[in-house]
Amino acid sequence: MTDAARGGALSDGPARWERAAELFADWRSGDARAIDDLVRLMTPVLWHVVRAYGLDRPLAEDVVQTTWLALVRGHEKISDFRSISGWLTTAARREAWKVVKRERRADATDDVVLEPMLPVQESAETTVTASDEARLLWKAVAALDERCRRLLRVIAFDDRPDYATLAAELDMPVGSIGPTRGRCLVKLRARLTHADGVDERGNDG
Repeated sequence: MTDAARGGALSDGPARWERAAELFADWRSGDARAIDDLVRLMTPVLWHVVRAYGLDRPLAEDVVQTTWLALVRGHEKISDFRSISGWLTTAARREAWKVVKRERRADATDDVVLEPMLPVQESAETTVTASDEARLLWKAVAALDERCRRLLRVIAFDDRPDYATLAAELDMPVGSIGPTRGRCLVKLRARLTHADGVDERGNDG
């Protein structure tokens, strides 16, 4: 990314969400360049969200493109600019889930699963994993059990997760998502601490 001042690389979390809100507000105010910066900022995030559903590269690209088209068509319905990151990730997740169900119906062997996978080729998501910290994080996520991997990769970039939708997608009771996420985060923190060479026994178990 060459325009760091407007939409350049940012670490994931509040800084990214705040920058996305600023760019969305600028675009709605008539700054045509802002939408391009918003796309550069949020596409790597959407890519991770979509790939968490096990879609191959062409299908994932279609889902991300459809998500941006949905924003262009429905942006006037978004009154709270601060919710743009959540709106985009939710739209991407729902579109990915629709594609997964469609592919399952088309495939008699029903081989499509929600198994998240780490990218093995250089692509848009390398923007998100460029830093050593990010690579360490996703390596730790990959070492977790299947349920934790699925849950964390689906909700990792959503600051306001829709638990009802997640429950249906992950085949989990709504009430168990929060506690399960908490336990998975404890496991993830322990792995990250050990990776840094610190013994955490006695703290998180």
